[in-house]
Amino acid sequence: MASGAAVSACASRTIQTAMAPAAPLPAPSPTPLPIPRAPEVAAARVPGVPAGIRPELFKKAVAALNRHSMRIASHDRIAIADFATSSNNPRFHVVNMGTGQVERFLVAHGIGSDPSHSGMLQRFSNEVNSEATCEGAFLTADYYVGKHGDSQRLLGLDPTNNNALDRAIVVHSAWYANADMISKHGKLGRSQGCFAVGENELAKLFERLGPGRMIYAAKV
Repeated sequence: MASGAAVSACASRTIQTAMAPAAPLPAPSPTPLPIPRAPEVAAARVPGVPAGIRPELFKKAVAALNRHSMRIASHDRIAIADFATSSNNPRFHVVNMGTGQVERFLVAHGIGSDPSHSGMLQRFSNEVNSEATCEGAFLTADYYVGKHGDSQRLLGLDPTNNNALDRAIVVHSAWYANADMISKHGKLGRSQGCFAVGENELAKLFERLGPGRMIYAAKV
C-alpha cells in the first residue's frame, strides 16, 4: 500500500527543462483501497505474538509456562488449544518459541463441553465422568497404546485440570476429528474430554510435542 502511494506521487510530478515545458502527464489511476484483514490476522502484528494467535491467549500461555517452568523440561515448543473458536478451525497451535513458527491442527472438544453439539465449547469441567474438556496447563507425558490406539498421557498442572490423569485425558487420534468431517457436517465430532486430532495428523503432532512439554487449553 505504501509503495503504491509513493509511485502515484512520483508519477504525478511534472519535470521542467530549460528548453521547453514538458507535456502534461495523464492523471494517475486511483489506487484501490486495501481489503480489511480478519481480526485474527491483524492480531499477528502485535510484537512478540506468533501469527494467528490472539495476544491475550498467548500471554496467558506464556504466563503458565513460566509458572510451571520447574515441572516442564522443554521450553522450546508449546501447544495452545484455543477453545474460543469453533471445531471447524485448526485451533490447536504448536508454537516454536525460538522462531515464532506455528503449526496448526484440528482438535475436538468433549461431549460434556458441548452437549448440543454446536461445534463451540460451552464450558470446561475437571469433574470425573463429565466427559468435558478441562482448561489450564498440561504436561505431556509418556506414550502408550490404549483403546484409541497410540496415545499420550497428560498431567494436569492447575486446579482446573488436576484430575486429567485420573480421567484419562490424553492426546489421541479419532475418525471424528478428521478434516472430512468439516465438509460433511461443518464441525468435528466430540471426544470424552481428550485432545482428539485427525488420524493422519497424530504422528506429526507426537513428533512436535514429545514428552516434557506444555499444552495450554483455554477459552479467552
